[in-house]
Amino acid sequence: MQNQAHLFSLPADCTYLNGAYMSPLLNSVAKIGQENLLKKQNPTQISGSDFFIHTKTLKQKFAQLIELDDYEQIAVIPSVSYGMATVANNIVLKSGDEIVLLQEQFPSNVYVWQKLADKYGAKIVFVAAPKIEKNRAQLWNKAVLKAINSKTAVVALPQNHWADGTLFDLIAIRKKSSAHHALLIIDGTQSVGALPFSVAKIQPDALICAGYKWLLGAYGLGLAYYSKNFNQGNPIEENWINRYNSEDFTGLVNYESRYQPKAGRYNMGEFSNFVYTPMLTAAIEQILEWKTQNIQDYCQQIAAKAVNELQSLGCFIEDEAFRAKHLFGIYLPDTIDIENLKASFNKHKIFVSFRGKAIRVSPNIYNTKADFDNLLTCFKEVIS
Repeated sequence: MQNQAHLFSLPADCTYLNGAYMSPLLNSVAKIGQENLLKKQNPTQISGSDFFIHTKTLKQKFAQLIELDDYEQIAVIPSVSYGMATVANNIVLKSGDEIVLLQEQFPSNVYVWQKLADKYGAKIVFVAAPKIEKNRAQLWNKAVLKAINSKTAVVALPQNHWADGTLFDLIAIRKKSSAHHALLIIDGTQSVGALPFSVAKIQPDALICAGYKWLLGAYGLGLAYYSKNFNQGNPIEENWINRYNSEDFTGLVNYESRYQPKAGRYNMGEFSNFVYTPMLTAAIEQILEWKTQNIQDYCQQIAAKAVNELQSLGCFIEDEAFRAKHLFGIYLPDTIDIENLKASFNKHKIFVSFRGKAIRVSPNIYNTKADFDNLLTCFKEVIS
């Protein structure tokens, strides 16, 4: 795969290695957003069918991306917290049940489970990250599997950790959780769009994704897959558009007790979003053209030299076989002062994130080897 920086408008004098914070928009996607925003100046350009046809296309493209054969199992959501709340709203626990989470998991995939546990007298089990050492990812995966037992009702975790990219073996976790009749809920926000994901292979009960990171969409629109287990559940809001036959505007006064089929009942109000929907659709179409495995391979290629040099400087970076290539954490040795390093990043206009104890580096196809050379410069500058 070749560098795709020409499709974006990032400033030439900055090094943006922060896609996990927020992706830049593709120029083509920004143009689509501008064009559709201006349509509101003349509402005659927006037809009744526009409320449904574009979201159908969006769901179909997302289904293709996650290897799902039925796009009707997808709902349009505004955020991860909304998608997770929908799941929790349809789970009944028993006192003493356990919910397995990761240590330092992203809050939108924690708070909802704490509230659910409090409601039913269940217990949150946080699986702590092992100390920084060789085989850390393997040990963490083993600890997750060990935490799943006959008391486990829900396992909720990401495909890769949001702070340092550690990969979790979702197929093995699915096998163990299924054996104990526990739900598997995945936050795909920091992976789907840059890392291959297959609903067909993993068979999660739900997959929740914000759209503004690796899906390259605008801030405020996301997507969720809900398995057939949730097809008769209760949505967290009652809007006209998630009701059966809402496409017939003339019949809306005939109040309908039935919902849209399958995951359609979980669509957020105003899910049509005439600006963000076509933007996210176009972004996913571009990702499908690139292919997520190619994105992984490209990110691995441009970062390889820098990763080796950082490790030689005493930094800990998880072995590449057990971490994502589009997102990884750098843990500093005692010889590097983090405040001095931050100052160097600012001076050289290097954009990364600091999450927990890790410096999170998250490249994409708009980055180059030169960007990682710039990153290395800061480390060497601080050490010297």
